[in-house]
Amino acid sequence: MDHIIDVLKDKVSGEIVFSDNPGKALRKWRRIFEVSQKELADRLGISPSVISDYESDRRKSPGISFVRKVITALFEIDRDRGYKTISKYRDLISGINLDAIIDMKEFTKSLRFRELVELLEGSVIVETDKVVNGYTIVDSIKAILTLNAYDFYKLYGYTSERALIFTKVSTGRSPMVAVRVANLKPSVVVLHGLKKVDEIAVKLAEADKVGLIVTNLPMEDVVDRLRGVE
Repeated sequence: MDHIIDVLKDKVSGEIVFSDNPGKALRKWRRIFEVSQKELADRLGISPSVISDYESDRRKSPGISFVRKVITALFEIDRDRGYKTISKYRDLISGINLDAIIDMKEFTKSLRFRELVELLEGSVIVETDKVVNGYTIVDSIKAILTLNAYDFYKLYGYTSERALIFTKVSTGRSPMVAVRVANLKPSVVVLHGLKKVDEIAVKLAEADKVGLIVTNLPMEDVVDRLRGVE
């Protein structure tokens, strides 16, 4: 666990410190760790308004020393909870080598649902108010043939608050069934290249409160646009 913690600390600190908007990156990781502003502030011995000011850019960007204290506090809180968040990354730290994954990225700041829809020139099938902090593009045929239930969780990268984008789908039912049986739920599922979505797929998305989008952009454009997001 110590190695996982060290590697994950490096990733979190690097993303916050080198982000164009450190406050938003800080807020993203606080939410990933499911820590409230008050809980974090109490751990740091400061007012919650200080955290709020940094995250909303009302204060000058936090320095390295403050970022280090925040990260230490987040990891300590997670340790007290039995490593609820950190334990998810045990396999991810070792690397992901799945042929079913076409592309994968974590964003430095959250993307709103409607921003994702606009970016992908998509059609909204099921609305959501959840944010997106990354994406994984999945070859559905290879996923069905090669992924087991354990592998499926690796598609989530560093956060389940992401868009899972499925290519080569015929109705959309299979991806939504896979999401349905998994404990982790993405913020959004994007079905690529569909003209009509299966009615069961829509009902599953609604039941799990997962946003559902259809896009017919060429896949190379989908990849280029998503890679361009900070």
